[in-house]
Amino acid sequence: MRIRTAVSATALALVTTLAMTGCVAGENAEPEAAAPSADAADAGWSADTLDIDFATYNPLSLVIKDQGWLEETLDGVTVNWVQSAGSNKANEALRAGAVDVGSTAGSAALLARSNGSPIRTIGIYSQPEWAAIVVPSGSDITSVADLAGKSVAATKGTDPYFFLLQSLEEAGVALSDVEVQNLQHADGRTALEQGSVAAWSGLDPIMAASEAESGTQLIYRNIDFNTYGFLNATQDFLDASPDLAQAVVDAYEKARAWAQENPEEVVAILAEVAGIDPAVAEKVIVERTNLDTDPVPGDAQRKVLEVVGPIFVESGDVEDQATIDKALDELFEPTFAEKADASTIAG
Repeated sequence: MRIRTAVSATALALVTTLAMTGCVAGENAEPEAAAPSADAADAGWSADTLDIDFATYNPLSLVIKDQGWLEETLDGVTVNWVQSAGSNKANEALRAGAVDVGSTAGSAALLARSNGSPIRTIGIYSQPEWAAIVVPSGSDITSVADLAGKSVAATKGTDPYFFLLQSLEEAGVALSDVEVQNLQHADGRTALEQGSVAAWSGLDPIMAASEAESGTQLIYRNIDFNTYGFLNATQDFLDASPDLAQAVVDAYEKARAWAQENPEEVVAILAEVAGIDPAVAEKVIVERTNLDTDPVPGDAQRKVLEVVGPIFVESGDVEDQATIDKALDELFEPTFAEKADASTIAG
């Protein structure tokens, strides 16, 4: 079932304390590593290092990192955690080999594959409603059609950017009629609140924090324009370390079950890592995140991406539809999620 459990006042008081004592991990933070307890080869693992991302838009990654399950399970393997500030940053890290496994939106994964990045989607971590069109309080912009002739902040290569493109197309507004300012998500919020742009295609939890703290308003929402949370890995990593890839997917399934049983703790973890008010974290987790999704990438995700793909060509992000079709045929690697077994993960 979806996480829709109300968070108690006692739990919110607890997570408020956690949030007040927590800090935000910066975009340029050094990877956090856990020292191995034994030689990886002796323990039977294919490599002695696993580089994996965590992101505030991926609650399951925060749970896995917080609980230390991979460190406990992967005896002899050093687990390096690297923060992704957005799908575009996760894709950059995957392409550069800075991470073996990274979390993006589905649209961003397809775009990366279409543009030559040899990544494969090995799992689905959520069906979020994490993107929407945001305007300042009191704005005269009340619909997507009103964006014609206006400036809009969006992070290219991420779901909010493709959410914007789909929204404009639906409203009959040409992309050329809008000035898109390519800003990272947090900078987009700042630009909106300071009046540098008229609207922002936002991303949670930054978007929810802006609503709560600055009174900004969501003028257009559409969960069907959000393209799922994709867990991606480099092909080199899958070829060299299928055992570690399987351990990661297994850990995600453990986290999925744990999160649905412990929504209040997920709220606390998100509030602490993102440095946001617990009530904001509650809105993101309880109201806008469906973690009860099939982890196997397949028809549901393909259907969404078949809608987004042609927009890549129209916007000039990909040369032609044939390139997108080929990328979509090659993107999914379902075997790890099909074999996922949370019982193999310690903790």
